[in-house]
Amino acid sequence: MTLGPTKRMALIGLAILVLDQFTKFIVVKHLAFGGEKIIIDGFFKFVHWGNTGAAWSLFRGYNAVLAIVGLIALLVLFLNRHHFDSHTIGGQVALGLVFGGIVGNLIDRLRFDHVVDFIYFYLVRRGTGAEVGFPAFNVADSAICTGVALMFLLSWRSEEEKPLPTQTQLNLGSEDLMREPQKRANPD
Repeated sequence: MTLGPTKRMALIGLAILVLDQFTKFIVVKHLAFGGEKIIIDGFFKFVHWGNTGAAWSLFRGYNAVLAIVGLIALLVLFLNRHHFDSHTIGGQVALGLVFGGIVGNLIDRLRFDHVVDFIYFYLVRRGTGAEVGFPAFNVADSAICTGVALMFLLSWRSEEEKPLPTQTQLNLGSEDLMREPQKRANPD
């Protein structure tokens, strides 16, 4: 059985969605809201934080608006998927990651009125003991970022693979431009 591009994207998206929601279920069930579990002291811990904003808590407090934006982005990306290398395996993987991530965070926004973030990397400053950390994130966020990065790489690669015009083609193009004014002057 071979999978078509849309089915492949859907399966990848579904796998991301299941993994995202399963990990968030475990966090919500076993870690109090605002709680944390240190895994590697001074570097990594699981947290249970809510984010009503977008990436890095931008637009904090606009959960409903961001849910609508997420739904629109999902629809626009799906309807325009042919512009994103959806005919290649890499493009299908990239779009599947993005679709699964968007749906995972959208479910959180509708269910909890925030996105559940739980992966937190940090360092402890010498002397003060203050934490300096990367914003907490989740599986859906990772999938979206990975998918978008893969789309950029694929588009960059496809740009490099386009053949450059030969000197003959360039010369023909300039000759056509030179003849164009004559054609306009003598239409017959």
